[in-house]
Amino acid sequence: MIIDERTSRQSYILDAARQIMTAARTAPKGKGVDIIEIITITGQEIEMLSQEMKKLSEETGLKFLIRDSENICSADALILIGTKEHKQSLNCGYCGFSTCSEKPHDTPCAINTIDVGIAIGSACAKAADLRVDSRVMFSAGWAAQRIGWMKDCHQIIGIPISISSKNPFFDRKPKEPEIK
Repeated sequence: MIIDERTSRQSYILDAARQIMTAARTAPKGKGVDIIEIITITGQEIEMLSQEMKKLSEETGLKFLIRDSENICSADALILIGTKEHKQSLNCGYCGFSTCSEKPHDTPCAINTIDVGIAIGSACAKAADLRVDSRVMFSAGWAAQRIGWMKDCHQIIGIPISISSKNPFFDRKPKEPEIK
């Protein structure tokens, strides 16, 4: 049997994405409460996400969103990690309020935010173990949140992954400001 690496990339990237999602899932969680949600998108969904990022750029004037929107089109897959809101009842004050009962509903629990960060770290470590190129992009997560793919989730972060001869997510040129 002869297996050509170029023709086996698509199946490998999906296997890698599954392992990366597993690494995020099994990452430690605050108080052992699992409120992390994880999905992988490919193909048309990446294009849809790219278009939403361009809309975000038009609405906000943030030019890096255009760069990122073009950049994710080089991804073979994109993993999204988010958290559902859950008060951990620690009264730690990390969110800026003395007690959990004082915290407004629309203020994220800091422990939930930490959980997303730990899951991202585990996911990226697994991508590195698998020699799959990746980059952490809050911009992709922001657009995914607007699309509504991960219901009831916030603080969504995107991790595009790629198998290519050069990592497409680094050495990126910033978008030049438009001269009017």
